[in-house]
Amino acid sequence: MPDCILAMDQGTTSSRAIVFDLNGDIVAVAQQEFRQIFPADGWVEHDANEIWDTSIKTAQAAFNEAEAKGFTVKAIGITNQRETSVLWERDGVKPVHNAIVWQDRRTAGVCQRLKDEGHEFEVQDKTGLLLDPYFSATKLAWLLENEHGVRAHAAAGKLAWGTIDSFLIAKLTGGKRHVTDATNASRTSLFNIRTQEWDESLLRIFGVPENVLPEVLDSCADFGETTADLFGRSIPILGVAGDQQAATVGQCCFEEGAIKSTYGTGCFVLMNTGENLVPSKNRLLTTVAYRIGGKATYALEGSIFIAGAAVQWLRDGIKVLDHARDSEALARQAGDDHGVYMVPAFTGLGAPHWDPHVRAALFGMTRATGRAEIVRATLESVCFQTHDLFSAMAEDGISPKVLRVDGGMVANDWLAQMLANLLALPVDRPKVMETTALGAAYLAGLQAGLYSGFSDLTAQWQRERRFVPAGGFGQREAMLGKWYKAVAAARSFA
Repeated sequence: MPDCILAMDQGTTSSRAIVFDLNGDIVAVAQQEFRQIFPADGWVEHDANEIWDTSIKTAQAAFNEAEAKGFTVKAIGITNQRETSVLWERDGVKPVHNAIVWQDRRTAGVCQRLKDEGHEFEVQDKTGLLLDPYFSATKLAWLLENEHGVRAHAAAGKLAWGTIDSFLIAKLTGGKRHVTDATNASRTSLFNIRTQEWDESLLRIFGVPENVLPEVLDSCADFGETTADLFGRSIPILGVAGDQQAATVGQCCFEEGAIKSTYGTGCFVLMNTGENLVPSKNRLLTTVAYRIGGKATYALEGSIFIAGAAVQWLRDGIKVLDHARDSEALARQAGDDHGVYMVPAFTGLGAPHWDPHVRAALFGMTRATGRAEIVRATLESVCFQTHDLFSAMAEDGISPKVLRVDGGMVANDWLAQMLANLLALPVDRPKVMETTALGAAYLAGLQAGLYSGFSDLTAQWQRERRFVPAGGFGQREAMLGKWYKAVAAARSFA
């Protein structure tokens, strides 16, 4: 019976499970969406029990399908929406509050206070991150201050906290393991990426007790075994990485300078910088790409909060789309001179602006504006935001020669071509688009000894299509000029 690997891909809007064979081909897949909870302006939560329920149901469905086809699942890899955090009772692994999602802006005031107190330099120097509500530390600090009895229970050792990977591992192992990997730890603002340890000074700044934090392991490690009742036997959990780092592995960006961009709920550009921890002068992030054998590989990252989520808003919010896939045809219907610009700041702007207060806006509408123009403007906004990230990278002295893309949005040929045009770079789309889940499977496979090293993985990567830049320089510059005006107007209004 051929071996295979189960990847649990817990995302912002859905939980997926994909089983890959050792050639990186999909054997089985299952997916379920779950609720998005918006308690107040700028607040975003998930029911952690729903996350668990959808995660285990999809994992069991994919597992059963793969084994019914004659495969044997040898290991589990986990990848997850990153900065989203959960606090739970150690006894029974029961969440004490909804998960606070990475998009949540409720701690903007806390971040401003910490900046005013002069802490941003130390936070950025040690973590590679900026002081922003995006990251996990202020989410935990908010729970400790605002949920009755939480701080006392934490001090008594009754509570555990972590990102979604930690919560899933605790549930999968029946509460036996409280662990995370270095990539997820590096997104908390509590983890010193230079020393690869939780940092005492940072814990004091954010008012976080160390006893609630998980043990930090390599991305390839023994994270524990599932309880036998979940899959009929215990299965080792051997690979973990945050979703964007997992996609970096899935895209085989193992060489220094290799760069990928993932278009899911948000958009995230990561460039491998090897052993070099590269600080950005232009408000990009320095982060851990992966840690294997105790050795950290670093990355430079640009984070866009809203990409596919804007298309979801078109579908579910204002209902101008029946299906997300319809966006390509509608974008093609709108003329190049449609004049509409969307700033998709539904939860603030990420890199390089880092403005948590700005909100989404549409500019340039006329009586002739219809569905096609609004859809095209929304898709173009994703490309404009990507261009902003690449401009920041260029100012940091980084000039990539080609971009590897993945995620559901870039199945859209029109969008992929627009990216190439605006970036003036070739854009490569891989044969296997599920690179986030694939990266988690690769990490588990490496730990399980199913692959001998990166060379085995690189040999599997295949390009499905290359999009080459086209169009005039003048048109590109005119569009970007109007985009900059739209962003400035939205920020001014906020």
